[in-house]
Amino acid sequence: MAVNPLFWAGKKVFLTGHTGFKGSWLSLWLQQLGAEVTGFALPPPTDPSLFDIAGVAQGMTSVIGDIRDGAVLADAMLRAAPDVVIHMAAQPLVRRSYVDPVETYSTNIMGTVHLLEAVRRTRSVRAVVNVTTDKCYENKEWVWGYRENEPMGGFDPYSNSKGCAELVTAAYRNSFFNSAKYDEHRVGLATARAGNVIGGGDWAQDRLIPDILAAFEKGEPVVIRNPHATRPWQHVLEPLRGYLTLAEKLSTEGAAFADGWNFGPHSDDARPVEWIVNQLAIKWEDDADWKIDAGVHPHEAHYLKLDISKAELLLDWRPAMRLEQSLGLIVDWSREKRAGSNMRKFTQAQIQAYQAQALTSHPI
Repeated sequence: MAVNPLFWAGKKVFLTGHTGFKGSWLSLWLQQLGAEVTGFALPPPTDPSLFDIAGVAQGMTSVIGDIRDGAVLADAMLRAAPDVVIHMAAQPLVRRSYVDPVETYSTNIMGTVHLLEAVRRTRSVRAVVNVTTDKCYENKEWVWGYRENEPMGGFDPYSNSKGCAELVTAAYRNSFFNSAKYDEHRVGLATARAGNVIGGGDWAQDRLIPDILAAFEKGEPVVIRNPHATRPWQHVLEPLRGYLTLAEKLSTEGAAFADGWNFGPHSDDARPVEWIVNQLAIKWEDDADWKIDAGVHPHEAHYLKLDISKAELLLDWRPAMRLEQSLGLIVDWSREKRAGSNMRKFTQAQIQAYQAQALTSHPI
C-alpha cells in the first residue's frame, strides 16, 4: 500500500497547482521520494500559505504561470520534459464559483484542455493524472457511495466545471490517447476523484477545518453553516498516495489503468460537520465551542459518499488512517506552527510517518 520510492527516484514530474494546499503537500512528498519536480501554478492562493511556511520551493523548479495561458503552459512542460504529469491546478471552492463562475469554468475546463494539449506536444510523458473531485458526480443525495461509472453532473458552477473536466479528459483519451492505440502514443491518461481533503496548512476561504482552527486560535465560537452536511473527509495524504499509486500504474502498465478512479475514506468516516467540529473541540480543548450561522447561503450538497471498491481491488489502495487520527494530525500541525517550529521538517515528518503506516494493510 505504500508508495514505491524506487519508482519515483529520478522521475521527472510536472505538477500543476504546486503552490496550493494539496500541491504543497504533494511537492514535499515527491521531493522526499527523490523525484525531479517542476511546478506550474499561480502564486500561493492564501497568506499565510503552506507553500511559503514549509519552504516548498526548495528542491524543485517552481514556475509561476496561469493554466489559462496555453502557450506558456506548453512551453513550461516542454522545457521540463516530464515522465509524469499530475494536474491539480484549479479554482477549488464551491462558494467562490457562485461569485465568479467565469473564472471557475475558464480555469477548470479550459485549463484542462490546455494541459492536455501540452501533453500532446510533449513526447516524454507516459502518465497523466487529472485530479478532479467527488463533486463531479450528479449528486442525488444517495446514502451509498458513487461509483466511477455514475453520470457526471454538478449543481453549482464549481462541481459542474469539474464534471465537464472529466468529460473533456474522457474525450481526449478516446480521441488522442486511446487505449487501443497505446503502443503508438504510450500515454496513460486517468482522472482521480477525491473527497473533502483536510490537513495542516490549509488556509483556504470558506473551508471547514481552516475556519474551525482560526476561531479556536482566537478563542471564539466557530460559526457553522450546515452542521448536518455529510462529506467523505480524509487527510490530504490519503488521496495523494492514491494519485502516486495511479501514476505509477499508468507508467508501468499503461492503458489498463487509463480510467476514472475514486479515492475516499472508509464508509463510516463520512461524517456530518457537527461531528467534525465536536471532535476538533475535544482535541483542541481550551473551551472550544461552535454555533450555527442562521444566514442565507448558496446551495451545497447535504450528503455525498464515494465507493472506493475499484481502487481497493485494482490498485491495492485503501485508507491507512481513520478520521479521528487525521484530525489529531491537524491539531498537532497547528500547534507546532504556533510554537514556531520548522514546518518544512515537521510536515516532512508527518509524511514519513504516514508512509510507514501505509505499509500495513489495516488503519490504526
